Amino acid sequence: MTDFEATRAMFDLPEGVIYLDGNSLGPLPHGVAERVARSITDEWGEMLITGWNKAGWMDLPARVGDRVGRLIGAPAGSVTMGDTLSIKVYQALASALELREDRRVILSDTGNFPSDLYMADGLCRTLGPEYQLKTVAPEEVEEALDETIAVLMITEVDYRTGRKHDMARLIARAHEVGALTAWDLAHSAGAIPVDVYGANTDFAVGCSYKYLNSGPGGPAFIYVAPRLADKARPALSGWLGHEAPFAFDLDYRPGAGVERMRVGTPPILQLAALDAALDVWEGVDMQDLRARSLELQQIFIDRIEASCSDLTLASPRDPQIRGSQVSFRHPNGYAIIQALIADGVIGDFRAPDILRFGFTPLYLSEQDVETAAEKLCAIMAERRWDQPEFHRRAKVT
Repeated sequence: MTDFEATRAMFDLPEGVIYLDGNSLGPLPHGVAERVARSITDEWGEMLITGWNKAGWMDLPARVGDRVGRLIGAPAGSVTMGDTLSIKVYQALASALELREDRRVILSDTGNFPSDLYMADGLCRTLGPEYQLKTVAPEEVEEALDETIAVLMITEVDYRTGRKHDMARLIARAHEVGALTAWDLAHSAGAIPVDVYGANTDFAVGCSYKYLNSGPGGPAFIYVAPRLADKARPALSGWLGHEAPFAFDLDYRPGAGVERMRVGTPPILQLAALDAALDVWEGVDMQDLRARSLELQQIFIDRIEASCSDLTLASPRDPQIRGSQVSFRHPNGYAIIQALIADGVIGDFRAPDILRFGFTPLYLSEQDVETAAEKLCAIMAERRWDQPEFHRRAKVT
């Protein structure tokens, strides 16, 4: 059994703060600051450019990729790190479209994260008017899969409501009609059990600064199924995805396997932070994590619904189709979240009316959840949210 008291002790949590962010930024694990400082002083400072060889910087995307791969059910050598999630979405979609060159449609759903849709739309516009991004309601995705679809692009867990798609079912259906799949695991990796290989996923991408706790702007990852890794050609054919970068060949030759999905220079300090943050996951069983997350979520839902009738549950009531978050709706959601933050409980807001709360057993206790619910209900009962400073919108919501 996973010892969540032990994992809680591995985080630097501010005194007096309950962190229910849902999840746009994981907290700071112990050891990360020291590791980054060492990378700066002992490696960059002392080794200078020789650090690429002496400190193994060039191998970090693959080595850290394997550590992330363990959390998403990916075999060794099938995940690489670097760039941003949007870049990795673009790469996965472009490669999938080329592998299905007789088809022109990307299928997604209206609950997908807007950035993914922006990247898909931009790619279609670049390729020409015959290419199309088609979106349907999340519940209609399976029905919309037919022989016209080149690639299905889905975020497994809806960033607003926490609704979870049935990955294995949709992949099987997509493959039946000859389509490929690209999954965004931003709200899955480190939050729920994922098995990209077992589910026969074609491509998967995700960021590391949420449940993997790599810090703001942490690097993204991309998974390519081993059966496709030497067939998928990267549209963003970067120098470090070349077969022999230091041959300085003027013609691009893709590297072996997922290594061809590398684009720019690896973000060494961010990768060092992620590498240290992943130490928290040693000994964590994802099934234990899932079970405990659902327990904490249910406590929160029960307390809120018993005492805060003004809040409406936006997440699925069935825990089996819910990720690691719980969302409620209220027309003044933004102000309520600001009042809650002022009272020491950090949740977050998603337009137009979503109060979003994440439940991460690695550092959250049952008492944290009980206290957070009590404070939220008190704010609602006393209308403490209805003050000018809580309605004033900040640049980041």
